[in-house]
Amino acid sequence: MIQRQRIVTIGHSSHSIERFIALLEAARVTAVADVRSSPVSRFAPQFNKDALAQALATHHVEYGFLGNALGGRPKQAMMFTEGVADYEKMSASKEFRVGLARLIEAAERHRIAVMCSEADPLDCHRCLLVARALVEDGKEVFHILPAGETIAHREIEERLLETENLAEHTLFFRSRSERLAEAYRSRGRKIAFAESGPHTASNAREANRA
Repeated sequence: MIQRQRIVTIGHSSHSIERFIALLEAARVTAVADVRSSPVSRFAPQFNKDALAQALATHHVEYGFLGNALGGRPKQAMMFTEGVADYEKMSASKEFRVGLARLIEAAERHRIAVMCSEADPLDCHRCLLVARALVEDGKEVFHILPAGETIAHREIEERLLETENLAEHTLFFRSRSERLAEAYRSRGRKIAFAESGPHTASNAREANRA
């Protein structure tokens, strides 16, 4: 029987399709939820939407696209702050909440892997936006790393605090919850899709994965 409400995330990175499917099988994944805003890859065409869905089907893994609701590139101007996609605004939107509910409902029937492009969860909205919302909703979330190990979201949050220099309390952020909220905000500003300006480098990266 499939363990319910235990959701994993994965980035397709530069994996071969064989390696990607092997990672899914090791985690007992039965369905992939694609949260890329644009489900194509110029550098890894094996992960273009139709090609991926076909490859997964041959291994009895279902494919579903949720990038319109849970993608990292919002279409509404109100979802940007100073030209950068604002994950806090996005997570509160009706469209996102509906998409999240669909994902959670599907997790009642499948072991779901939330998929985007980046290898490291901390470089991707699947972690900083989608997984965060799932955990806040009481779901158990794990991340499949490129080498094959699977780590809990709590461990990723500890890495996040270290990365953003918020592992210890500061003058302005003392409790763990305050520091974690600020760490999510800080990291999101660095990696989120940007319209233009100083985030041009992250914008180019996000355009290929969000």
